[in-house]
Amino acid sequence: INKPYLPLASGEFSMGTGIAIVVGTTLLSLVLGWVSGSVPLMATLVVSWILGILYSTELPFMRWKRSPFLAASCILAVRAIIVQLGFYTHMVISAAGGPSSIVAASPEALLSSITHPVIFTVAFMLFFSIVIALFKDIPDVKGDDKAGVRTLTVRMGVPTVFWTCIWLLTAAYTGAVAYSLLLGPPSPVKVALSCMGHVAMAALLWKEARGVNLKKKQEISDCYFFIWKLFYAEYLIIPFLA
Repeated sequence: INKPYLPLASGEFSMGTGIAIVVGTTLLSLVLGWVSGSVPLMATLVVSWILGILYSTELPFMRWKRSPFLAASCILAVRAIIVQLGFYTHMVISAAGGPSSIVAASPEALLSSITHPVIFTVAFMLFFSIVIALFKDIPDVKGDDKAGVRTLTVRMGVPTVFWTCIWLLTAAYTGAVAYSLLLGPPSPVKVALSCMGHVAMAALLWKEARGVNLKKKQEISDCYFFIWKLFYAEYLIIPFLA
């Protein structure tokens, strides 16, 4: 009902093809993680993979995507915490000389490396992940309602959830500007770039949101994918927070 155009639902892919793609890409990612020799990177991949299985697999006690709370928890855990801290730890250990370095052997050294910019980045991405978890259900409201999936959109309506998401992201961007000004790096150039970047992305968000007809599923879906673009664009600005 929600996405009849997707490859499996439309018949473009057979079930066998879908399984082959999933198995192949999973094995490739795990092999790359293993070859890297990085424990944090491998742990990030494995934990994300396990949560992905719990989220999507049609087996008892799984298929967490059916539960709004469990689905949101998976997205928040992976996007806001596991990926941010896992990749950061991987980079810290690599910069310190690899798995044999003092940093890698000392949990205290790793903890001390988690600075204010890292903590803020996790908090910022937490806001973003909440928005993604809520927004992903907006285009699917009709199918979810028919299937008895009581998402927040089904309960509160499309306009309420849509504008809640926009204001949550606006709060995140406002927080990023405030952080840059009050606790940001000593470099005025970095502070200016961070502030201008976050203001620009907030402006783009509102431009996109104000042009959406909430009665048209395609326009809501386009806005959802635009938010994903903003999510990945944030990684271009994060370096200016430190």
